[in-house]
Amino acid sequence: MKKSQNNYCVILAGGKGRRLWPCSREERPKQFVDFFGTGRTQLQQTYDRFAKILPPENIYVNTNELYADIVREQLPELSAIQLLAEPIHRNTAPSVAWCTHRIVNINPDANIIVVPSDQTVVGEQKFADAVERGFQFVSNRQHMLTMGVKPTRPEPGYGYIQMGEHVTDGVYHVKSFTEKPERDFARMFMESGEFYWNTGMFLANARHLLDSFRALLPPVLRNFDKDCCPNVYNFEEENRYIHENFPSYPNLSIDYGILEKSPDVCVMCCDFGWADLGTWHSIYEARQKGDGDNVVVDTDVVLDNARDNVIKLPKGRLAVLSGLEGFIVAEEGNVLLICKKEDSSSNIRRLINEIQLKKGNEFI
Repeated sequence: MKKSQNNYCVILAGGKGRRLWPCSREERPKQFVDFFGTGRTQLQQTYDRFAKILPPENIYVNTNELYADIVREQLPELSAIQLLAEPIHRNTAPSVAWCTHRIVNINPDANIIVVPSDQTVVGEQKFADAVERGFQFVSNRQHMLTMGVKPTRPEPGYGYIQMGEHVTDGVYHVKSFTEKPERDFARMFMESGEFYWNTGMFLANARHLLDSFRALLPPVLRNFDKDCCPNVYNFEEENRYIHENFPSYPNLSIDYGILEKSPDVCVMCCDFGWADLGTWHSIYEARQKGDGDNVVVDTDVVLDNARDNVIKLPKGRLAVLSGLEGFIVAEEGNVLLICKKEDSSSNIRRLINEIQLKKGNEFI
């Protein structure tokens, strides 16, 4: 298949990854870690996936200045213009707005797919076909297109998209978004057949996406083009403007800031295998279970009457679990975490805040 020069990918890789602490640490979050011992980090695997679909020069990475050197080390093929490093942490709406501004100025006819850097995809060809179908849909329509996957379990840790009116083959208007419902609601969603998991991946033609930012987000973003490079695009001037103004940008997610407010968002029903690997619970649900329904992640382990656990220790360590049920056992550097798997995401956030207050950043 010929790779279209008008199709671009933006990989969002600036998160701190705290929900997978302690294996995801502030200085090297999960997207930069070879978490499963495959030989490639999650960022590298995401890049590899899209390099098979798009021209490599059309793949952009958005991150934080703290991680820019790690990105350059892991993806040396990126040019300077393909790496956007923010001066402070903000949510995904200003990140995508900056990337869209740059791509539109390079190619006004661009179509963009925005993707997180911490997902796993099973069925590469089905995924590539879905991406190509998505690009075809948005290239001649003023719509944003989310990619939805049919739920395989009532997962409360994922977002859900409700299908509305039919648009075309496999594409529907979005009726509603629901973020991380209670398990009973997730079960109702799954059984209804109307809801798909929100993969966090979406597509749009770049001009329409930029118009949506101008219409829906605060003036600080609407003024971007007027204040930055008003006559002719200049890469250095854009970087200077961003670093001076980014602290005043809103801390909004792309879902809340754009997708949930726009009247022209659709969902494409996809059938590739997918999992968000952002939490210990999601890793447990998504990964293949071994003896006793334990998930052992690249770890040497001896299990004795142990069930339903997630275990990840560094190379050279031996984990011996006896009589343990429903726990996370994870070690990295100077931290060993042992906690109940149930409600682990909220508990880990709370624990990190407490440790940061009591012990400082050394253990974060």
